[in-house]
Amino acid sequence: MSLQCGIVGLPNVGKSTLFNALSSAKAESANYPFCTIEPNVGVVQVPDNRLQVLEKLVNPQQVLPAVIEFVDIAGLVKGASKGEGLGNKFLANIREVDAIIHVVRCFEDENIVHVDGKVNPVNDKEVIDIELQMKDLESIEKRIQRLQKVAKTGDAKAKKGIAIAEKIKEVLESGQNVRSLDLNEEELESIHDLHLLTIKPVIYVANVDEGSVTDGNQHVETLREAVKHENAQVLIISAAIEAEIATLETEEEKKEFLAEYGLEESGLNRLIRASYELLNLITYFTAGEKEVRAWTITNGFKAPQAAGVIHSDFERGFIKAEVIKLANYEELGSESACRDAGKISQEGKEYIVEDGDIMHFKFNV
Repeated sequence: MSLQCGIVGLPNVGKSTLFNALSSAKAESANYPFCTIEPNVGVVQVPDNRLQVLEKLVNPQQVLPAVIEFVDIAGLVKGASKGEGLGNKFLANIREVDAIIHVVRCFEDENIVHVDGKVNPVNDKEVIDIELQMKDLESIEKRIQRLQKVAKTGDAKAKKGIAIAEKIKEVLESGQNVRSLDLNEEELESIHDLHLLTIKPVIYVANVDEGSVTDGNQHVETLREAVKHENAQVLIISAAIEAEIATLETEEEKKEFLAEYGLEESGLNRLIRASYELLNLITYFTAGEKEVRAWTITNGFKAPQAAGVIHSDFERGFIKAEVIKLANYEELGSESACRDAGKISQEGKEYIVEDGDIMHFKFNV
């Protein structure tokens, strides 16, 4: 599955610094707005200790972790919904991602200019929210106008569509995001083609100074209070620290560096895992002499759907799946030992794949 998280925020909040730490791609990072013009895409490995366990047991030729794409999107300014700055490009780019990583400046530094002249994380958040809401409002109003013409003919579906669109319009006009609505499957399906911006799930990254990386600061607390009704996660990360970690070559060096700040793992690892959770994703594995590989699927996928992530032929010609639980594989030491012990289950089309399953698919096309 090709999954993308868009990194957004006002200019000079640390977006590109964070992105550079996330991936080997080097977005230009400078102390002025619009230093990132085109969206830079970084393909980042998903940290998963289970791969190391399987590598020791299987000794494959290669190990392929799951990946997630992070897109560094040009900084947004007030008036973006009307095309100000790089607004139209920003909004078009964010429309294409699966989730939003909203970086909010929660540090003071007189050497790094703020577009509004002062650090105010809640105001910064609201600037972007308002621009996205205005763009969504434009989309919804166009939908209502179109459906009203159809509804005049007595079309029941159009009338239902208007009711849903009006509900969304009311929420947007009140200054709230569409994701705050508890929409059912039918309602979500009716607006799916609009690709609304404020319906996308979000993680707020509070970018702090090095001294605030463990406990946060008043700016972080203010941000948390402002987003508590959104049921959104706030992650404390120091982009400056993450940038330093990215320059270290060995895992031992990274652990020692993190320990100096009282951290057990990097903020980026936490961000990647949080992105997985946000998108309701899980991992299953295939394991053989050629490769051990992690595959990303949506939680709740049945076996044929999971097989289809490898190749569409696997799903189309699905016969069955052989499944080994990682705990059994680790305990018994090999696939053949699991087979001898009766620890390989034969699963059909209705089997719901679980996180950490080791799978082998039988198919015929």
